Amino acid sequence: MRPMPRLRLIYLLAPTLCVTVGCDRNAGEAGHQPEPAAHGHVRFVDAAEEAGLNFYHNNGMSGELYFPEPVGSGAALADFDGDGDLDVLLVQGRSLPLSAELGSDQAMFRSRVYRNDLDRTAPDTDIPRFTDITDSSGLVANGYGMGVATGDVDNDGRIDVYLTNYGSNQLWRNVSDDEGIRFEEVTSASGSDDPRWSTSASFSDLDGDGWLDLYVANYVDFRFENHKVCRMPGGQPNYCGPQSYDGLSDSLFRNEGDGRFKDVTGPAGILDSPSSGLGVVAADLDQDGRTDLYVANDMRPNFLWSNLGGERLRFEDSALLSGSAVAMDGRAQASMGLVAGDLDNDGDDDLFMTHLRADTNTLYLNDGRGGFIDASASSGLGAASLSYTGFGTVLIDLDNDTWLDLVAANGAISIIEEQARQGSDYPLAERNQVFYNRGNADFVDITESAGGQLTALEVSRGLAVGDIDNDGKSDLLLTNNRGPARLLMNRTQTTNHWLGLRLLTSDGKRDALGATVTVFMPDGHRLLRRAATDGSYLSANDPRVLVGLGDSKRPASIEVRWPDGAVERWEGLAVDRYHTLIAGTGRPAGDLTP
Repeated sequence: MRPMPRLRLIYLLAPTLCVTVGCDRNAGEAGHQPEPAAHGHVRFVDAAEEAGLNFYHNNGMSGELYFPEPVGSGAALADFDGDGDLDVLLVQGRSLPLSAELGSDQAMFRSRVYRNDLDRTAPDTDIPRFTDITDSSGLVANGYGMGVATGDVDNDGRIDVYLTNYGSNQLWRNVSDDEGIRFEEVTSASGSDDPRWSTSASFSDLDGDGWLDLYVANYVDFRFENHKVCRMPGGQPNYCGPQSYDGLSDSLFRNEGDGRFKDVTGPAGILDSPSSGLGVVAADLDQDGRTDLYVANDMRPNFLWSNLGGERLRFEDSALLSGSAVAMDGRAQASMGLVAGDLDNDGDDDLFMTHLRADTNTLYLNDGRGGFIDASASSGLGAASLSYTGFGTVLIDLDNDTWLDLVAANGAISIIEEQARQGSDYPLAERNQVFYNRGNADFVDITESAGGQLTALEVSRGLAVGDIDNDGKSDLLLTNNRGPARLLMNRTQTTNHWLGLRLLTSDGKRDALGATVTVFMPDGHRLLRRAATDGSYLSANDPRVLVGLGDSKRPASIEVRWPDGAVERWEGLAVDRYHTLIAGTGRPAGDLTP
């Protein structure tokens, strides 16, 4: 592998501030909240190398400070071969500019697919085993990769892949069989390409017709022909920010059910809103029975596309009225990563998003009707994030105590001068963060004791969550820009119980993305969780629902609200194991409670 170039930068000894709009504020390496020893039971182990995930991201860095270099990339956790465990897809960059020939480096600049060869019957199952099957899979992705979305777009029971790029995107149909994991490209035939700079994407059934639609977030109109040289106040070169370029409108594709997608961006009301999208999540945020879309925009107001329903897809942006478009002082924040989930266990989906250093990450608590209250300060998440630039973020019940915790993948996008003065050839490195939920959305930073190389200084970006070894504890897949992927296995010691659910459509084939689960706890309170693969940053998660039950070992009673609005109940589900539930096989819920 040829050596990667160093950034061609000259720095003054005196600290300077970045003046480029959209750059993150420069500060020294961050402090963090001291953590109480009571949370020391939470523990991760980085098993990437031992497990066979030998992946190193290449951003094509040439010294020209091209804007796409520090932005990617993502990763996916999905059961591509249907054998019950999560396989891995890692998105790769390539040399820049795109006109450059790959030559002998073609294999190096290619997204990779790894098969999970998990064997829970083997005597040593602490570390999963992965095999690189990229060549035999048929997936040839040599674009400048950004992100990945997963979902079964043709309802055949196999999880398909949508890859976003700086440049044309790709839709890969999963045609796996008994011979192994196989993909075939159907981008052109499906009509799902977007040739601009796409970032995150989301599969969800937005119109309730039983087919997964596709929302694609687009960033800005950077082209090599309009590449700009941005500088620090002292004249030193630096990466530009998103406001140095015009924004782009996102894309919405409706699944026609015959292998084709129809671009409905204009009729849906989305075309006339160019911005700088980096994250997207689909959820029924106002609890009206229709799936909405929330988009995290970089240095521009965020979108909350409220689903208006009706015979055709139609949305209106209600972010400003809902209190979730801008910061409390009216500023648009640099939103990157994004998750939706019930962080305070009050029965609705809240929003958490990551931002630049010197501008806090934001927690919006849902009032139950789609209105949001900024709880960044009171939750403990605001001040703890001031010294970091966050990207990927996931919800994870670290110890299955019923409360959703948070992990944030951090890494700067504007030069950290102290690291540059110390000779770093890529001075954007930061530590990641693990936030433990002490109950009612009261968080504390426990990164120091969490292990898994999370305190290492790296340029982290994508983050995916899923139970990789099927032990009932969620694990993490982390990507680093111009760095190695990390497989963070959850080795938390706990006696708490859990319930795992795979929710399938009525034909028993497709994951019912968007279905919500209510778990009725013995003490009378309820836990709300949602089947989804989207959220985070450029990444795709395990579609299964994993619910921490605390010390309750009683068989579980649950209610599932399916994407078509039907509500069913299951009772007596054994804990500490996975169950597959198929729409139409439960008991109609009616108005009764357990």
